[in-house]
Amino acid sequence: MSARIMTASRAPVRQSSVRAHNLALVLQTVANSADRPSRAGIAAETGLTRATVSALVDDLIAGGLLTEHDPAPRTGAGRPAAGLALSPSGPAGLGLEINIDYLAATVIDLTGDVRHRFLAQRDQRPLSPASSLAEIGALALQALEAATADGLAVAGAALAVPGLVAPNGIVRVAPNLDWQDVDAPALLHALPGLGDLPIAVDNEANLAALGELRAGGEDTFLYVSGEIGIGAGIVLDGELYRGNRGWSGEIGHVTVYPDGRPCRCGANGCLEQYAGQEAFSTDLDLAASALGIALSAVVNLLDISVIVLGGAYAPEFPRLRAGIEAELARRVLTAGLAPVTLRAATLGADAAVRGAAGAVIQQLIDDPAAFLNGTA
Repeated sequence: MSARIMTASRAPVRQSSVRAHNLALVLQTVANSADRPSRAGIAAETGLTRATVSALVDDLIAGGLLTEHDPAPRTGAGRPAAGLALSPSGPAGLGLEINIDYLAATVIDLTGDVRHRFLAQRDQRPLSPASSLAEIGALALQALEAATADGLAVAGAALAVPGLVAPNGIVRVAPNLDWQDVDAPALLHALPGLGDLPIAVDNEANLAALGELRAGGEDTFLYVSGEIGIGAGIVLDGELYRGNRGWSGEIGHVTVYPDGRPCRCGANGCLEQYAGQEAFSTDLDLAASALGIALSAVVNLLDISVIVLGGAYAPEFPRLRAGIEAELARRVLTAGLAPVTLRAATLGADAAVRGAAGAVIQQLIDDPAAFLNGTA
């Protein structure tokens, strides 16, 4: 055992760390509850003392994260307890999305309800990265103004982009936008009105997968986002799998026909060239077959039993399903033992922008102390 590990293992736990952990524990207990738990119920579930829970709940209510409801009418002996719930008037999350032919912005409150939604249809490919980011910045300001008018304070924003994003938010490459090494957070923060807003940047398919996970259902699935480009988010046991460098999920550049059409990435026969939005609008059968081929490879490799089709695929699901399932049945080794479940995304075409806003909300729920301390 190294000296560094020995030192770390003997380091005292700070009181502030304990409080932060317990605040998150209480807030997560309320967020994950099917009903409105009482303070006593939270104490029983978490193992914290009633006095500790009461103090933490008071802090969360004062910070606008929780609201306390009047107790239900008494049905038996004893005093009924007030129930706790996430506050719909508390801090909100702003989701932003830059895609190939549209921009989107959505404000979601703590309960997950969409409060405002803005969409601008425009081909982004002729624009420079700075111009595209200026346009999404203008849309973000509209959303912030609408949230303010609604009495909501936006705690942060997340931007979804169709490309490879480094942990620091730099877009390393987005082939269909012709972006390379774009410092999206810095460009956004330089825009008027956005300088003080915490902004994260992530791959659009990853954020869409997280949105789908938050919406409920399976905890292991492959989310496929079909736009002009194609991305995928891999969720394993309730966690997003990002890969070694955070760049997993580029299913659009899986080769389906090695001698096929040239792709903007420089290769030939990529899935995007046969099943991207512009391709399936002219030949839906070919798109379904190409998707089935690529998805079969993923299932054989990762043993994933649920595939969720989102983005532009969601409304086209009834017409894509048969062709995809035919290829899965033919190509997946275990198809006869355990057929793959194929379904449309619960959040439809809004999954990425809603997932982006939801990521901000999840961060609040996971670390309420940072928000309460004014560092969120």
